Amino acid sequence: MGGCTFCNNETFNPDYCEPEVSITDQINTGVSFFKKRYPDQLYLAYFQAYTNTYAPLDELKKLYEEALAHPKITGIVVGTRPDCLPDDLIAYFSELQKKSYVVVELGIESTNEKTLASINRGHTFAETKRAMFKLKNTGLPVGGHLIMGLPAETDKDMLSHADVLSDLPLNYLKLHQLQYVKGSAMGKAFEKDSSTFRVLDADEYVDLVIEFLERLNPEIIVERLASQAPQRLLLAPRWGLKNFQLVEIVRKRMKERNTWQGRLFQK
Repeated sequence: MGGCTFCNNETFNPDYCEPEVSITDQINTGVSFFKKRYPDQLYLAYFQAYTNTYAPLDELKKLYEEALAHPKITGIVVGTRPDCLPDDLIAYFSELQKKSYVVVELGIESTNEKTLASINRGHTFAETKRAMFKLKNTGLPVGGHLIMGLPAETDKDMLSHADVLSDLPLNYLKLHQLQYVKGSAMGKAFEKDSSTFRVLDADEYVDLVIEFLERLNPEIIVERLASQAPQRLLLAPRWGLKNFQLVEIVRKRMKERNTWQGRLFQK
């Protein structure tokens, strides 16, 4: 009960993505942002906020298939929890994959069981591993989200996530720095007394990301190195950097150090 302590879904859910707005209308609004710049572009429908497999299968099919019926949509990305993937749903995704691109994106957040319990995640890392292998065994690509800087995790703990994930059937990974945001349980505690929380500065984070990438299996595609909550909700850290700027800092620093993803990876 209560949700993850770090999370406020408003930080990454566009205003037009509300349950009372149909899937088709949500897609039309999203496409309208890009159609002038990229008139011929096609899209994936991203079921992102909350747990997008938490409903009876018949209800879920209607939502996914409404998205796939849109002429600009070529596939779906379904974000969910690793403990919310029943076998009949995975079988359905496997059939759907034969005619459309389908990927399941799991909120991993940490490979440390104590951390997952402390942030009220409500599932174990053992369940995450089981979900990954179930998806892989049906031929479905698997994406994941990982947060760097969660409370009580040391640099060593964070880097060890790379070693653990490198041995799992993960197709791609999105890294996020821990952000303290208004409306979350962690954000409220941070506002009361920030001295008990670690806030990574940009330089610290860049160095951590580079060391993480050096240890990460080079076959795992890294789709994101950082995230950005809306300024009106963000308490800390406030780096003043756009995501693409941070990516360029990481790229430049890796070149300077003559290093690369997987340099220290060992099977």
